[in-house]
Amino acid sequence: MKKLTLIVHADVEQALADVLRGMDQVTGFTFTRVEGHGAQDIEDPRLSARDLVVGYTPHVRVDIVLENQDVDSVLAALERSHCGMTGRCHYWVTNVERHGRL
Repeated sequence: MKKLTLIVHADVEQALADVLRGMDQVTGFTFTRVEGHGAQDIEDPRLSARDLVVGYTPHVRVDIVLENQDVDSVLAALERSHCGMTGRCHYWVTNVERHGRL
């Protein structure tokens, strides 16, 4: 199992949720609100005046547990989607040692 973690701007949350719900490989996902800080944010033309004044941008962290063989196809589908995250998403993939429900 793998965990795919995405960090996206908060304004794409709903559109991204719709895309993820439409993928057979994704059986569930978790959204967590986070605050983005980074030098690249200052040069982002899509930032609001509020984002520039407060010094951080509202982001959403998305955690998805996937079968190993599904990671590449999910990433490819996300790249093809038109949910507004193109060029605005950071991601990483980590191993999941155990997975289940209690």
